[in-house]
Amino acid sequence: MGVIPARFSSTRFPGKVLAPISSKPMLQHVYERASQARYLSSTIIATDDEKVFEAARNFGARVRMTRPDHLSGTDRVAEVASTETAEIIVNIQGDEPLIDPAAIDAAILPLVHEPEVQMATLKKRIEDPREVSDPNVVKVITDHAGDAIYFSRCPIPYRRDGGGTTPYFKHIGLYVYQRDFLLGYSALPVGPLETAERLEQLRALENGYRIRVTETEYESLGVDTPADLERVSRLFQTSLSGVK
Repeated sequence: MGVIPARFSSTRFPGKVLAPISSKPMLQHVYERASQARYLSSTIIATDDEKVFEAARNFGARVRMTRPDHLSGTDRVAEVASTETAEIIVNIQGDEPLIDPAAIDAAILPLVHEPEVQMATLKKRIEDPREVSDPNVVKVITDHAGDAIYFSRCPIPYRRDGGGTTPYFKHIGLYVYQRDFLLGYSALPVGPLETAERLEQLRALENGYRIRVTETEYESLGVDTPADLERVSRLFQTSLSGVK
């Protein structure tokens, strides 16, 4: 089951989830594209705002009102999951109108094939060298099994003396959970690494849980500012004009 947490308030761009892109609210694009994922039995929008609730109902989405006091989107997703029976829950960002359904499926499959894996996410090879040192681009390194070793805002791995050809990978913020693990996630203690990096996924690693990381070609294009919205709108006009 996919859950799209969607708040109306946003520090940098209030109301962005309802901002129009090609005559539809951004949230509708996310919902429609996520609903195309083959391994999602259903998709639900989770919000605490009446405007978002009504907009979602108007375009035919399943939508749930949630508590307004959640500290994170993960907690909002967990509230919805607690009333559903699906065993695998996907947290889909509400500000990525170009989300690739195939990327969602790729992230889900490890939990389908290996039920002992409690959490999964995605990574993409970094092509732009500027992203390596950008703290807003989270990097990830994995072991031979594909499990995360660490996530960081710093360049990892560190290439001593500038040597080595090991590629850099950035984290794509789509999360898949086994339901029972998700319901207990917020109760896990916050460790010093999560506090230092301000990365919530480090809570799982610091408490001894594995995160399976699948490589994807999907390029995450989130909308955080009006300038981002203009950029994504241009992409819709030029390359996705035929997608409904």
